[in-house]
Amino acid sequence: MNIRNFCIIAHIDHGKSTLADRMLQRTGAISERDMREQVLDGMDLERERGITIKASAVSVKHVHGGQPYLLNFIDTPGHVDFHYEVSRALTACEGAILVVDATQGVEAQTVANAYMAVEANLEIIPVVNKIDLPSARPEDVALEIEQVLGLPAQDVIFVSAKSGAGIDELFTAICERLPGPRGDADAKTQALIFDSVYDDYRGVVVYFRLFNGRLKLTDKVLMMGTGRTYTLTEMGKFIPKMTVMREPMAAGEVGYAVASIKNLEEVNIGDTITLATNPADEALAGYQEPQRMVFCDFYPAGDTQYDDLRDAIDRLHVNDASFTYAPQSSDALGFGFRCGFLGMLHMEIIQERLEREGGVKIVQTAPTVTYEIQATDGNVTRITNPADLPDPSQVQEVREPIVSVEIITPNQSIGDLMKLCESRRGLYKKQQFLSDTRQILVYELPLAEIIYDFYDKLKSITRGYGTMDYTLTGFHRDQLVKMDILINGSRVDALSVIVHRDKAEARGRSLLVRLKKEIDRHLFEIPLQAAIGGKIIARETIKSVGKNVTAKCYGGDVSRKRKLLEKQKEGKRRMKRVGTVDIPQEAFMAVLGTDD
Repeated sequence: MNIRNFCIIAHIDHGKSTLADRMLQRTGAISERDMREQVLDGMDLERERGITIKASAVSVKHVHGGQPYLLNFIDTPGHVDFHYEVSRALTACEGAILVVDATQGVEAQTVANAYMAVEANLEIIPVVNKIDLPSARPEDVALEIEQVLGLPAQDVIFVSAKSGAGIDELFTAICERLPGPRGDADAKTQALIFDSVYDDYRGVVVYFRLFNGRLKLTDKVLMMGTGRTYTLTEMGKFIPKMTVMREPMAAGEVGYAVASIKNLEEVNIGDTITLATNPADEALAGYQEPQRMVFCDFYPAGDTQYDDLRDAIDRLHVNDASFTYAPQSSDALGFGFRCGFLGMLHMEIIQERLEREGGVKIVQTAPTVTYEIQATDGNVTRITNPADLPDPSQVQEVREPIVSVEIITPNQSIGDLMKLCESRRGLYKKQQFLSDTRQILVYELPLAEIIYDFYDKLKSITRGYGTMDYTLTGFHRDQLVKMDILINGSRVDALSVIVHRDKAEARGRSLLVRLKKEIDRHLFEIPLQAAIGGKIIARETIKSVGKNVTAKCYGGDVSRKRKLLEKQKEGKRRMKRVGTVDIPQEAFMAVLGTDD
């Protein structure tokens, strides 16, 4: 049987999942009764948000030119935060279908994903989707694809994933233009683990692409990365649901395996499976470790215990190896975990999945980025928590991560976008015309300046038509200082931030104003202070809750009222000395605000 392995890549909301639905329907892999929108998006969260979070693999059978074909394809996410999922999918394939919206044209993630496919030496089939919409301009978009990506306009296939138009032409192109799988069925077995999920009854289910050799049930296999051996107890394919296969699998095929792996830490995404009796000489290349961009702390809240949170994070980590976690403790919040994420959306998704799938309640601190610290003795370390910044006398320089941001925007928004980038300490690099109405704008920006609300402001300025993609370029030195926040005289580590010295005072004042709104008034006065080292640079005061202690004194000598007021003043002084301040969850997120 002829095999074709490919993935579907595109910018977010350009119709990848809908196209996958039509392909499943056209090949008869799923019946009309079982058909629903986004059939490959298994999580409720994916359906609610209308985005793909996890890449989904599926195998379908198709007949072309009288020859049977087995098409193994992967539906990938489109958001910039899920680059890692796309890169893993590309490694397991020989071809890629690049989907572009006929109404929106080439977007930032379109370019980024196309470049990744080229670097992986994949054959690319460009597809213009949504041609049935009244505002569609398929020919113009095809010329855009040729101009920006260098893919010939005559090779573009026009489809409507919603109505099914052009799907047959796409299947023909897949069978004729994509190469067959690389690999030798008679060589020593090498299978790449590209994903895994945890099942309560079967343990860890491993998703693999077989590059060389064969695998069959009861084979004793070796995980080359960990050195552990297992016996295959179940093996199958996604057609589109997990279906057990009794016959052996050969090079080029994609499937899943169960081997009674109970410990979540025993499976590494990117590891190589080989036969224990006749192991391969070397492991497959695997995957480059994903770059964590954003870090924050998760602490248990409500009646959730630390052990419950740890179990929920352990279980989720086997399904999403792209986030990291390590134990952390805070005087204000107790014991928790310091977690690293690919971006802000990734952080939100992980928090929601932990609360839904793990059944835990979480308090989350404000996200930060990684900083490089060069000490006076020459040692270079990286920190992800501003509270870990050493004493200024021991620091020679602080370096922050810089990203190259590629923005695709309508012409009329260029001026406002340049102002936004410059207000975030951006450095202009270049400008390129994409068409008569759109341009590509490239800036270098500190990552800390864009992780929170930069994308929202971009969308607001461009009225929803702007898109962006960013890649880490390195760490650059700047005048960065740690700003501590003191509440009632006590330093709160979870509210510490690293800021540019020129912006420290303005940032401190605006932060204290937001904190003042979030923290409830107490029976005593609460001073809020922003400090750099031992120098206070800003202050706000939360007034105490007023109580009229003289209300019961009507008539009589004024000395009675004075005596009560003096007694109250002494009580307030004593309360301020021993009182503690309740800080709500919203206060920890107040440090994210900007002054734009």
